[in-house]
Amino acid sequence: MSTPRTFIVKSLARVEGEGALRVRVDGDRVEIAEFNIYEPPRFFEKLLVGRAIDEVPDLVARICGICPVAYQMTACRAIEGALCIETGPAIGSLRRLLYCGEWIQSHALHVHLLHAPDFLGYESGFTMAVDHPQLVAAGFRMKGLGNRIMEVIGGRAVHPVNVAIGGFYAWPDEVAVGDLVPDLEWGLSAALELVEQVSRFDFPSFEPRQEFVCLRAPDEYPFNDGRIISSDGLDITVDDYPDHFEERQVSWSTALHSLRIPSGRPYAVGPLARLNLCRDQLPPRAAAAAARCGLDWPVHNPFQTIIARSIEIAAAFEEALRLAREWTRPTHPPRVSHSPREAEGCHATEAPRGLLWQRYALDGKGLVSGAAIVPPTSQNQARIEADLRAFLPQVLPLDDSEATLRCEQLIRSYDPCISCATHFLKLTVER
Repeated sequence: MSTPRTFIVKSLARVEGEGALRVRVDGDRVEIAEFNIYEPPRFFEKLLVGRAIDEVPDLVARICGICPVAYQMTACRAIEGALCIETGPAIGSLRRLLYCGEWIQSHALHVHLLHAPDFLGYESGFTMAVDHPQLVAAGFRMKGLGNRIMEVIGGRAVHPVNVAIGGFYAWPDEVAVGDLVPDLEWGLSAALELVEQVSRFDFPSFEPRQEFVCLRAPDEYPFNDGRIISSDGLDITVDDYPDHFEERQVSWSTALHSLRIPSGRPYAVGPLARLNLCRDQLPPRAAAAAARCGLDWPVHNPFQTIIARSIEIAAAFEEALRLAREWTRPTHPPRVSHSPREAEGCHATEAPRGLLWQRYALDGKGLVSGAAIVPPTSQNQARIEADLRAFLPQVLPLDDSEATLRCEQLIRSYDPCISCATHFLKLTVER
């Protein structure tokens, strides 16, 4: 009979939010691998009911301080679909530029300060800065540039206030948009160098077979538009999402797990999914970086998501640079007017961490009568648990501290946004 072993991580930094992981092993057999999110439910879907539709973008932004634009864009597009609002290309381009800013700041934060320390052997980005000051400084500057885009377009870097149903409350200053160009040129160059740097990291050998899911747009890398596709052949409209995906409650987590139906299989969303399925739609210089980074696409190793995320930083800078150079202040109003009516609409966009789907029911008085929000981390939770089950046999021969570290690194590969905060994950393994 084997002797039970237990090891615990009391706090895992470099993830957003608070959670726990419980693993029980009988010999070499993994009996339990539970990714437990224990933060209290925040009830945003209920908080939205009875609120005016024009309040929704500001309210859903509070779901996340790192990716508020994703929640705003998805909500706006869902409600605009319900009200048959056509916003036009000028608003569409500006929204894409705003979304680029969010991708840049979110991805740069994760790559440079949260994930790179795992591969370079440091406990944090700050201790890593002693030996790699240029890498950390570049990350801070990239994040600052992403925040600056959000300030210029959205009014401020956290929870932008210029986003509205039907467009924007005001056009941004044309000079301020133009002033972004020199820094975006630097950002693109730095991001391409980053791809080369992270491609040289040593990665564990781990290739779980998984279904990848993301949006695919007709003629551009996915941000705000597209059909939902998967590596297993799924190709549906965003309206059909509930027919193929289902959130289920589990006893060990306050967050719902999203699974494919009817199979009940987990699936993966995020940078690796987008690059595996939409790599041909990358802008030219980012596409060249993806081709020469040394990966054999499609990639299934979640640890190599840091390369995919770096490629997307380059893509976001390249897109932002193009949009900033092309943008001129339109003569028409920045917002399309709307009238209340009873209707329902849904939409999906690609948040930095993956597919984000929302649905809203509206009454005839301009109020929300129902809401549903499925965030990316909810969709990745079951996939993380499946990966842990598959990965644990590799690390069980290691001592407790090293096995724990490897599990932590696997979880961080997904950049889970457990809540809108940061910090703690507890890991308990019973052997």
